[in-house]
Amino acid sequence: MSYVDGLLHAYSKFVALPWQRNLAPPQRVWMAVYPPEHERRLRLYVPEFGTATNRHGHSWALVDISRTFEAWMAALSYRDSYFEDPELLETALPAYFDHLVDDVRARLTAHSDPHGVVGLLGAGTLFGLGAAVKVSALVNAVHDAVAGRLLVFFPGEHSGHSYRLLDARDGWNYQATAITPDGSSR
Repeated sequence: MSYVDGLLHAYSKFVALPWQRNLAPPQRVWMAVYPPEHERRLRLYVPEFGTATNRHGHSWALVDISRTFEAWMAALSYRDSYFEDPELLETALPAYFDHLVDDVRARLTAHSDPHGVVGLLGAGTLFGLGAAVKVSALVNAVHDAVAGRLLVFFPGEHSGHSYRLLDARDGWNYQATAITPDGSSR
């Protein structure tokens, strides 16, 4: 069984469990943790995560942020300046982050089913965009808009409550529940 097959199997068992009510927003976040080299295979299996969710009586929606940076950048009137001098982009990244948060919050709000799961795909695309744009900050900014559960597809690793995106040096602590093929979570 491949890593992604194992992750899907673990998720299917996890989503079948009874859901606790009245959890704090950070506790309604699940992190499907996988090594970054499995990103392409995982993307092929995303519809299967939806099928597993539906099979256990929960609705499914997907928010893919993979191309949000490119779309935002293409809409900027000063984009050519940023291509000529990429260091200038650092001052614009907080505006991109605000745009991303607004977009993700709107899509979470549109899927307001307290028994539903929203998958967040594309977390790895935020890597390298600087201190203003981090997965941890995005999850912190949107978790209160999650009606049911948020499943973050997370290419990286975790240990305890610490998550490291794309095996970066520094990690961040979060109360989310990790889902891995071996069943290790908090």
